[in-house]
Amino acid sequence: MTATAKSKSSVVAIEALLGQQGELFKRLLKESLQEVLEAEMTEVIGAAPGERTADRSGYRAGYYSRSLVTRIGKLELRVPRDRDGRFSTELFERYQRSEKALVSALAEMYVQGVSTRKVKAVTEELCGHAFSASTISQINKGLDGALARFAHRPLEEAYPYLILDARYEKVRIDGVIRSQAVLIAIGINWEGRRQVLAVELAHRESAGSWKDFLTRLKVRGLTGVEFVVSDDHEGLKKAVSELLTQAAWQRCYVHFLRNALDHLPRKADDDCLQELRWIYDRRNLKEAQADLAAWLKRWQTRYAKLTDWAEDAIGETLTFYMLPRQHHKHLKSTNMLERLNEEIKRRTRVVRIFPNPASCLRLIRALCAETHEAWLEDNRYINMELLKEHKKAAMKIAA
Repeated sequence: MTATAKSKSSVVAIEALLGQQGELFKRLLKESLQEVLEAEMTEVIGAAPGERTADRSGYRAGYYSRSLVTRIGKLELRVPRDRDGRFSTELFERYQRSEKALVSALAEMYVQGVSTRKVKAVTEELCGHAFSASTISQINKGLDGALARFAHRPLEEAYPYLILDARYEKVRIDGVIRSQAVLIAIGINWEGRRQVLAVELAHRESAGSWKDFLTRLKVRGLTGVEFVVSDDHEGLKKAVSELLTQAAWQRCYVHFLRNALDHLPRKADDDCLQELRWIYDRRNLKEAQADLAAWLKRWQTRYAKLTDWAEDAIGETLTFYMLPRQHHKHLKSTNMLERLNEEIKRRTRVVRIFPNPASCLRLIRALCAETHEAWLEDNRYINMELLKEHKKAAMKIAA
């Protein structure tokens, strides 16, 4: 493990404490981020502070001060310099993008008079001063340009796997608090890497909004989609069938199992749903269908409403069996996107009610941009060579 990787793991541990208050957490976060900066410099010049080695490619040349605004206060960090001026860090830009978006959302609430004293206290704690409209405008100007480039960038490669989902946020529009749908698309390319492809707001999750969303993705260059995962929203399904005609559709099995509760009495036997869940762990479609037949036979007398519903709908949740077995756990549900949604929820609940749609979209896009960049640096998520081999084998059988 490299020095940078070690220090990044400590950052993850510290960030888990960010929801709490206190000078202790502030000091720990500062120390952890300082370690990241030192580790990055060590990797650039090939030597730790005070280390003597013939393999080094440069020398340290002191520090300069730089502040970083976080949810637990402003941190003053010492950024290393090297003699040749080669060292640069993305830590500030990447960390502050979503922090600025969060501060901006809170500050807009304060300035527009829709906040509470708590909001005022939080924003002043974050940045050390109160906000004016011009201050907010200045914060947003830099953010919006970078986020627009992220949101509208051309898609220059194929994405065989596409995961779609929506969540809702409360937004004040013309003085009325309304729910706005946040539509998100994640793609997996042929290198097996995940990418956030699009994040947009819509008045509601409908066939029209999903159709517009997918149309804009295609205009930006979305191609090569072979497999789409989503929940059972009728509007989404219709948009996928019209615009991604070559793609197979997988209904998220987790959502399906939740829907199954609507067809069971409150005091149903736990074994019934547990056995239904096991069907998704089978090695292939033949085994899954055999288990399904046994499950229907066992429970149809006791829970006829559930078994009739499941028999009609479960086929949509078994599409993933057409993929390589190693891909099943990643593509049989929208869990990958659900985890991103949980992170979004953790941050947006601080605001609770956004002062306007632009503020809502700004914060969520900033969070998604951070996740996107982290994914690009990760090792590949899945091995797409398996899909290529799987397709070749299927073609031979068909021939």
